Amino acid sequence: MLARGLNHVSFPVHDLAASLHFYRDVLGLRPVPRPALPVGGAWLEAPGGQQIHLIERFADVDLGAPTPGLNPMGCHTAFKIDDYAAALALLRREGLEVLETSPDAGQMWVRDPDGHLIELIAVTR
Repeated sequence: MLARGLNHVSFPVHDLAASLHFYRDVLGLRPVPRPALPVGGAWLEAPGGQQIHLIERFADVDLGAPTPGLNPMGCHTAFKIDDYAAALALLRREGLEVLETSPDAGQMWVRDPDGHLIELIAVTR
């Protein structure tokens, strides 16, 4: 097998501070050191070592658009969560639109400040 695990997922962002708030303060990812690169951004890490790389967009570069709306069939990144009800309450306090299933199904979807679709899935095992 060539791939041995997921290293990182990158997201182009318009407002790095807003994206950092979402990924660090809402989702709880931990900032990690980032090398000096010719474009602004931030790296964050989830438990287990997988990283999210936020890359500041250049205004004149068309990178397409995220899936419109909260559509679970669209391209998305999923994070494990421990407590469905607590996560849902936090997202609502943050004023975020959430597409939820149920605590039994354990899945919900939200968009980051740039519209990237994020799934949160409760760990049941």
